Amino acid sequence: MRRGVVAGAGAVSLLWGSQAEPSARLDALFAGAAHLSGLLAGYGILVMLLLMARVPAVEHGVGADRLARWHSLGGRYVLGLVGAHGVLALCGYAAYTGTDVLRATAQLLGYGGIVAAAFGTLALGAAGVSSVRVARARISQETWRAVHFLTYLGAALAFAHQLVGPDVSGSPLTVWAWAMLHATVAVLIVWYRGVVPVRQALRHGLRVVEVRDESPDVVSVVMRGTGLDALRAEPGQFLRWRFVQRRLWHTSLPFSLSAPVRDDTVRITVKALGVHSRRMRRLRPGTRVLATGPFGAMTAHRRTRRKVLLLAGGVGITPMRVLFEALPAAPGDLTLLYRASNAAQLVLRDELEAIAVARGAALHYLLGPSDAAFDPLAPQALRDLVPDLAEHDVYLCGPGPMAAAATASLVKAGVPQQHIHSEQFSF
Repeated sequence: MRRGVVAGAGAVSLLWGSQAEPSARLDALFAGAAHLSGLLAGYGILVMLLLMARVPAVEHGVGADRLARWHSLGGRYVLGLVGAHGVLALCGYAAYTGTDVLRATAQLLGYGGIVAAAFGTLALGAAGVSSVRVARARISQETWRAVHFLTYLGAALAFAHQLVGPDVSGSPLTVWAWAMLHATVAVLIVWYRGVVPVRQALRHGLRVVEVRDESPDVVSVVMRGTGLDALRAEPGQFLRWRFVQRRLWHTSLPFSLSAPVRDDTVRITVKALGVHSRRMRRLRPGTRVLATGPFGAMTAHRRTRRKVLLLAGGVGITPMRVLFEALPAAPGDLTLLYRASNAAQLVLRDELEAIAVARGAALHYLLGPSDAAFDPLAPQALRDLVPDLAEHDVYLCGPGPMAAAATASLVKAGVPQQHIHSEQFSF
């Protein structure tokens, strides 16, 4: 995926280079740089949209959490390219006309196409600013999503602006190729973010049948539908859930399955970490549910070794619990380590212990506050629990700080990085 993105950027640069006319004039230098940054920005916008189009083949191969991080990082580069394109184009026009920047700005805004491009830039900028960590913490999830929809407006205006630019409009083949790229991404977005969820909702008819407390701040939501085997949800994967109830219907929430699909029944287990997850405690039986997916790459397909260690922290036990039951393993080859602050924070405990007995698997609870003197995730502590640790594949899920600390300890304990499989759901 990453190589494909880089190759695409190289192709765009070659397109620019094939049309560039060498010149030492100041206005030509500004114009050439503006054209290159504009083409790369347009291509970057397409890549950002594709990363979040929820294409199953892409998400299963890369991992939804990694795609989200790529989207966040790539968005900064795209906004930088968009800004550079505007500044360079303005400077080039000012140098060409012999006017100052203010007059050049006023003259350029007299063209309708430039005005549309300016609005597109503002739309992309608003989406980017709303995603900055400080701003994201101050606005609601609904507001952030609404502002983020401006990305589509910005992409459409950028596409219209590029079609009349010399780098794209100079060749019918280039116009066709550029239009096809945009059309392909648009179709993928409409299909996987619009058509597929509606089709799945009509096909499966999911409804809440039970909401039960697992601990003071954790609940399990049990849902039933029809033909749920067709979802083909693998252990370790998650779906995006939309509960058609007041104050929840407008938000799609990513939660992993906490039990295998059985008898057209699915279950998720959720900790009250935010406004929406707290509201799930008040879900009523009969509430309609729209589910999209499955997504995620932390499945048995990543496994490369006979022995497997599952390492969970907090509510990260939910995908681990399904893997603990369903991952093929002989007695003695499967170990689950469950990190929690205290025994009261352990969820699904009875199920885990029953699975451990039935499968001949090892189960250890790592209890204690994160600031305690003894660290149960220290390299030596892990080796004491799992003597042949370096021979294991490790599946890891938990809060960000815990996952980072556990990964560092596993590497120090001799587990190669490529044998540590993790996925974070805080995106």
